[in-house]
Amino acid sequence: MNTDPLQPQLLHADEHLLVFNKPSGLLSVPGIGPDKQDCLRVRAQQDWPDALTVHRLDMSTSGLILMARGAAMHKTMSMAFEKRQVHKRYVAVVMGEPRPEPDEKGWSRIDLPMRVDYQNRPYSIIDHDKGKPSLTLWQIIGPGPIAGTTRLLLEPFTGRTHQLRVHLAAIGHPIVGDHLYAPPEGHAMAPRLLLHARDLAFVHPVTGQSLALSHPEPF
Repeated sequence: MNTDPLQPQLLHADEHLLVFNKPSGLLSVPGIGPDKQDCLRVRAQQDWPDALTVHRLDMSTSGLILMARGAAMHKTMSMAFEKRQVHKRYVAVVMGEPRPEPDEKGWSRIDLPMRVDYQNRPYSIIDHDKGKPSLTLWQIIGPGPIAGTTRLLLEPFTGRTHQLRVHLAAIGHPIVGDHLYAPPEGHAMAPRLLLHARDLAFVHPVTGQSLALSHPEPF
């Protein structure tokens, strides 16, 4: 029995694509320094040497990551992400209870431009003058597991660095356990960031089959 808490779970594998459930605390790709080489990519390449990273999750975020096998498939899936042909949904637990203003499909919007805070890395910030357009859709799906918190379903339309974390903090409801954007009391509420990439859906570029993968949040 594998007792490694950082061991990713394989959810899908074929000749072209891999999908893993990444645990919180594991890097997506190697970081800077010898102590930051353990990551999903390195672990995946032990069994699939041709596995290449198409997109990433923050180290503290858990959930689904798709990897391409080989350079040609990597290019194909990178284009699919760029064209928003890969659909992702997340679950987060936030402080307080946001007030929804739903559209006809039941989604509320956070439409705030963002950029990396180059003077204060690794933070990103809202910048109405120099930020790039950034859109997050959200719905309340129930109370959170901690008193005074709410569970949200999130769908990022864009993919800015720390977008979900920054957008939710900007509307006054930071994600519980967020050491960067939550106040100290929000960070202390949980031992990890309560953000999980739950759903991943796309059309397989080779078979034409619609794939919809999901893994429930572990919180």
